[in-house]
Amino acid sequence: MRVNVDKIKVFLRSNLFFLFFVGGILFFAAIILLSVPLISNAKRRYIVHIWSRYNCFILALICGLKVRVEGLEKLPPPPYMILSKHQSAWETVTIQAFFPDVILVLKKSLLKIPVFGWALRFTGQIAIDRSQGVSALRLMAKKCKETFDQNRTVMIFPEGTRVSPGEVGKYNPGGVGIALSTGVPIVPIAHNAGEFWAPKAYYKKPGEIQMRIGPAIPTTGLGKGDRKEVNNKVKDTIEGMMEEIAKESASNGSVVE
Repeated sequence: MRVNVDKIKVFLRSNLFFLFFVGGILFFAAIILLSVPLISNAKRRYIVHIWSRYNCFILALICGLKVRVEGLEKLPPPPYMILSKHQSAWETVTIQAFFPDVILVLKKSLLKIPVFGWALRFTGQIAIDRSQGVSALRLMAKKCKETFDQNRTVMIFPEGTRVSPGEVGKYNPGGVGIALSTGVPIVPIAHNAGEFWAPKAYYKKPGEIQMRIGPAIPTTGLGKGDRKEVNNKVKDTIEGMMEEIAKESASNGSVVE
């Protein structure tokens, strides 16, 4: 029987990463929870920033999974709305390494996860219950506006759930609508993390994730009537960058099968 050495390495590295990842959650969550009466949400979010950098470090060190970010120079001054491709758990546990004070719109059910969810409650993230329909959207819009008024940035995954590499989910217009109503620019982001850490997968392949930040899309002077056009522009920009990343990855052979 032929032994696939690469698959064995991925298996061992993924398990070792899991141990350090869980250890990191327990360590940083404990710091956040103990700091609740002592420091502000903003300072606790900086702890999340350090945790995200830690995750990037152990992914690179243990799994051989690195990241290359392009376009940081294109970021406008805050506040702005980030609309990002959603392929993997990677972006949810590392994205704050690149945007130190970004507020994520996330599922309220995450707050119920022991230790992790408890700490998450005290970092000022926007948690919504999707089953609440219109009322959830109204709450999200209200919380986003409050965040923008504090000169902070919000990040939303417009496809709502993780999509497999090569697939395109439905781009929900909620984030675009909030950006239009508040006048903040939209920053589109594309990445191919799903090629290395697949949706709902445990194993992490070595390689280099490409994350690209597109030019900011202005919303000043636009209104509800422009929502469909702007949403299509966001989709076309992100998926266009995804095609560029796919072509470059194919030519470089950066993904280990």
